[in-house]
Amino acid sequence: MAGGSVPGDERDDRVTAGADDGGGRGDLRVEVVRLDPELPLPGYAHRGDAGADLVARIEVLLEPGGGRAMVPTGIALALPEGFAGFVQPRSGLALRHGVTCLNTPGLIDSGYRDELAVLLVNTDPEVPYRVRRGDRIAQLVIQRVASARFVEVDSLRTSERGLGGFGSTGR
Repeated sequence: MAGGSVPGDERDDRVTAGADDGGGRGDLRVEVVRLDPELPLPGYAHRGDAGADLVARIEVLLEPGGGRAMVPTGIALALPEGFAGFVQPRSGLALRHGVTCLNTPGLIDSGYRDELAVLLVNTDPEVPYRVRRGDRIAQLVIQRVASARFVEVDSLRTSERGLGGFGSTGR
Protein backbone atom coordinates (compact mmCIF):
# COMPACT_ATOMS: atom_id res chain seq x y z
CA MET A 1 0.00 0.00 0.00
CA ALA A 2 1.51 3.35 -0.94
CA GLY A 3 0.81 6.80 0.28
CA GLY A 4 1.04 9.41 2.94
CA SER A 5 1.56 9.44 6.63
CA VAL A 6 -0.89 8.66 9.38
CA PRO A 7 -1.41 11.19 12.22
CA GLY A 8 0.77 10.43 15.26
CA ASP A 9 2.99 8.15 13.19
CA GLU A 10 6.40 9.12 14.54
CA ARG A 11 9.04 6.37 14.51
CA ASP A 12 12.19 5.87 16.51
CA ASP A 13 15.46 5.33 14.67
CA ARG A 14 16.27 1.70 13.97
CA VAL A 15 19.23 0.30 15.88
CA THR A 16 20.41 -3.21 15.16
CA ALA A 17 23.45 -5.22 16.12
CA GLY A 18 24.78 -8.28 14.40
CA ALA A 19 24.11 -11.76 15.72
CA ASP A 20 27.80 -12.14 16.52
CA ASP A 21 29.02 -8.76 17.73
CA GLY A 22 31.86 -10.11 19.86
CA GLY A 23 29.91 -9.58 23.07
CA GLY A 24 29.01 -13.15 23.84
CA ARG A 25 26.46 -13.53 21.06
CA GLY A 26 26.88 -16.14 18.38
CA ASP A 27 26.76 -19.13 20.71
CA LEU A 28 23.74 -20.42 18.75
CA ARG A 29 24.15 -20.55 14.98
CA VAL A 30 20.88 -19.95 13.13
CA GLU A 31 20.92 -20.21 9.35
CA VAL A 32 18.91 -17.47 7.65
CA VAL A 33 17.90 -17.04 4.03
CA ARG A 34 17.42 -13.37 3.18
CA LEU A 35 14.45 -13.41 0.80
CA ASP A 36 14.71 -9.66 0.29
CA PRO A 37 18.31 -8.45 -0.11
CA GLU A 38 17.42 -4.87 0.83
CA LEU A 39 16.21 -5.75 4.32
CA PRO A 40 18.45 -6.44 7.34
CA LEU A 41 18.79 -9.78 9.06
CA PRO A 42 17.19 -9.97 12.50
CA GLY A 43 19.24 -7.96 14.96
CA TYR A 44 19.39 -7.02 18.61
CA ALA A 45 18.86 -3.35 19.51
CA HIS A 46 21.06 -3.54 22.62
CA ARG A 47 23.65 -5.91 24.04
CA GLY A 48 21.89 -8.45 26.25
CA ASP A 49 18.46 -8.13 24.60
CA ALA A 50 16.49 -11.37 24.39
CA GLY A 51 14.47 -10.40 21.31
CA ALA A 52 15.90 -9.81 17.84
CA ASP A 53 13.99 -7.29 15.75
CA LEU A 54 11.97 -8.51 12.78
CA VAL A 55 11.13 -6.00 10.05
CA ALA A 56 8.26 -5.61 7.59
CA ARG A 57 8.86 -6.58 3.97
CA ILE A 58 5.73 -4.75 2.75
CA GLU A 59 3.77 -1.63 3.53
CA VAL A 60 0.26 -2.09 4.86
CA LEU A 61 -2.38 0.07 6.53
CA LEU A 62 -3.90 -1.31 9.73
CA GLU A 63 -7.35 0.18 10.11
CA PRO A 64 -8.45 1.27 13.60
CA GLY A 65 -10.58 -0.92 15.83
CA GLY A 66 -9.05 -4.29 14.99
CA GLY A 67 -7.64 -3.94 11.49
CA ARG A 68 -5.13 -6.71 10.97
CA ALA A 69 -2.69 -8.01 8.39
CA MET A 70 -0.18 -10.80 7.92
CA VAL A 71 3.12 -8.99 7.37
CA PRO A 72 6.02 -10.94 5.82
CA THR A 73 9.52 -10.31 7.17
CA GLY A 74 11.69 -11.18 4.18
CA ILE A 75 13.53 -14.02 5.94
CA ALA A 76 13.32 -17.76 6.34
CA LEU A 77 15.41 -19.58 8.93
CA ALA A 78 16.40 -22.99 10.20
CA LEU A 79 16.32 -23.26 13.97
CA PRO A 80 18.39 -26.12 15.36
CA GLU A 81 16.46 -29.11 16.68
CA GLY A 82 15.73 -28.61 20.37
CA PHE A 83 15.04 -24.88 19.88
CA ALA A 84 11.94 -22.88 19.00
CA GLY A 85 11.35 -19.29 18.02
CA PHE A 86 8.71 -17.16 19.70
CA VAL A 87 7.44 -14.03 17.91
CA GLN A 88 6.58 -11.35 20.46
CA PRO A 89 5.08 -7.85 20.16
CA ARG A 90 7.20 -4.71 20.40
CA SER A 91 6.22 -2.79 23.53
CA GLY A 92 6.75 0.62 21.92
CA LEU A 93 4.29 -0.13 19.12
CA ALA A 94 1.71 -1.31 21.64
CA LEU A 95 2.19 1.68 23.95
CA ARG A 96 2.36 4.46 21.37
CA HIS A 97 0.06 3.12 18.65
CA GLY A 98 -1.98 0.21 20.03
CA VAL A 99 -0.37 -2.16 17.51
CA THR A 100 0.42 -5.66 18.75
CA CYS A 101 0.66 -9.24 17.54
CA LEU A 102 -2.24 -11.65 17.37
CA ASN A 103 -1.56 -15.30 18.17
CA THR A 104 1.24 -14.26 20.46
CA PRO A 105 3.67 -15.61 21.08
CA GLY A 106 3.79 -16.99 17.57
CA LEU A 107 5.59 -20.32 17.64
CA ILE A 108 8.25 -21.22 15.08
CA ASP A 109 9.15 -24.90 15.20
CA SER A 110 12.65 -26.07 14.29
CA GLY A 111 11.32 -27.81 11.18
CA TYR A 112 9.61 -24.70 9.72
CA ARG A 113 11.35 -23.33 6.61
CA ASP A 114 8.97 -20.84 4.98
CA GLU A 115 9.13 -17.04 5.27
CA LEU A 116 8.42 -15.72 8.75
CA ALA A 117 5.33 -13.52 8.87
CA VAL A 118 3.80 -11.57 11.73
CA LEU A 119 0.06 -11.18 12.30
CA LEU A 120 -0.39 -7.56 13.42
CA VAL A 121 -3.54 -5.90 14.78
CA ASN A 122 -4.35 -2.25 15.47
CA THR A 123 -6.27 -1.96 18.76
CA ASP A 124 -6.53 1.85 18.61
CA PRO A 125 -10.24 2.64 18.33
CA GLU A 126 -9.80 5.69 16.06
CA VAL A 127 -6.37 6.07 14.45
CA PRO A 128 -5.09 3.90 11.57
CA TYR A 129 -1.48 2.78 11.61
CA ARG A 130 0.70 2.49 8.53
CA VAL A 131 3.37 -0.21 8.65
CA ARG A 132 6.18 0.80 6.32
CA ARG A 133 8.68 -1.46 4.62
CA GLY A 134 11.68 -1.88 6.92
CA ASP A 135 9.79 -0.97 10.12
CA ARG A 136 10.58 -3.08 13.15
CA ILE A 137 7.30 -4.91 13.79
CA ALA A 138 8.05 -7.71 16.26
CA GLN A 139 10.78 -9.50 18.19
CA LEU A 140 12.04 -13.03 17.77
CA VAL A 141 13.06 -14.84 20.96
CA ILE A 142 14.82 -18.17 20.50
CA GLN A 143 14.66 -20.64 23.37
CA ARG A 144 15.69 -24.18 24.07
CA VAL A 145 12.66 -26.47 24.31
CA ALA A 146 12.19 -30.02 25.50
CA SER A 147 10.13 -32.71 23.84
CA ALA A 148 7.90 -34.53 26.28
CA ARG A 149 7.14 -38.22 26.42
CA PHE A 150 3.52 -38.44 27.57
CA VAL A 151 2.85 -41.40 29.84
CA GLU A 152 -0.66 -42.41 30.84
CA VAL A 153 -1.17 -43.06 34.58
CA ASP A 154 -4.24 -43.84 36.72
CA SER A 155 -3.80 -40.79 38.98
CA LEU A 156 -1.45 -37.87 39.55
CA ARG A 157 0.74 -37.25 42.58
CA THR A 158 -0.63 -34.57 44.88
CA SER A 159 0.95 -31.12 45.00
CA GLU A 160 0.71 -28.07 47.22
CA ARG A 161 -1.43 -26.28 44.61
CA GLY A 162 -3.62 -29.27 43.90
CA LEU A 163 -6.70 -28.50 41.84
CA GLY A 164 -6.49 -24.68 42.17
CA GLY A 165 -6.95 -23.15 38.75
CA PHE A 166 -8.11 -19.81 37.39
CA GLY A 167 -8.23 -17.23 40.17
CA SER A 168 -7.25 -19.70 42.87
CA THR A 169 -4.42 -17.52 44.24
CA GLY A 170 -6.69 -14.54 44.88
CA ARG A 171 -6.80 -11.10 43.37
